[in-house]
Amino acid sequence: MATRNGEKYLHRQLESILAQLGPDDEVVISDDSSTDGTVGIVRGFGDDRVRLYEHNTFYSPIFNLENALENATGDIIVLSDQDDIWLDNKIDIIREKFRGRRGAPYLIMLDGYVIDEEGKVTDDSIFKKVHAGRGLLKNIYDNTYVGCCLAFSRELLQVALPFPRKIPMHDMWLGLLAELFGTVEFVEERTIKYRRHGENVSRRSRSVLLQVKRRFFLAVNLVRRYLERQ
Repeated sequence: MATRNGEKYLHRQLESILAQLGPDDEVVISDDSSTDGTVGIVRGFGDDRVRLYEHNTFYSPIFNLENALENATGDIIVLSDQDDIWLDNKIDIIREKFRGRRGAPYLIMLDGYVIDEEGKVTDDSIFKKVHAGRGLLKNIYDNTYVGCCLAFSRELLQVALPFPRKIPMHDMWLGLLAELFGTVEFVEERTIKYRRHGENVSRRSRSVLLQVKRRFFLAVNLVRRYLERQ
């Protein structure tokens, strides 16, 4: 989890996560210069499974998350936003999907509900809202990989790190690398309440030129990483 000034929703999200984890699981949180009560909320749980990395100055959700990933030790990595709510079936479904899978990059995207600031459901399927599906060209043109819905193997993490400096967003990078190097599966069970509100980090820019440049750099870095791994 990458956090920055997330005090409004963070406590509820951490509750929903920790309730599902076993004693050997971990929650890795990288905080990017929060000026509110975010760090205090994390510390307040007093849970040994939570590892907090604070005093960072990335000022970037991409590289703040990269820091969390670099410090993760598990074989299965599950991404989390600071303001969502996990449903109580999420970890069980992930464990079942990853059972027996070793040695190759594997990524799943799980469906969920979209909610507003007050927790009211505004869309009953993230998949339908973003038209989720595989395809390199499809997802370079209009990304449908949503970070908080992703879980993936350590083998994919080994391919994905370090993040290139000019990728538009980490979820695009992870999803497309999984298509290039491994297996992607879309899981239709709803396992999350994905909160959309005015303080979310925007995925889109008003500048068409900037969007074209970002996708160009994404494609270039995908080719470069593919060639490096051959």
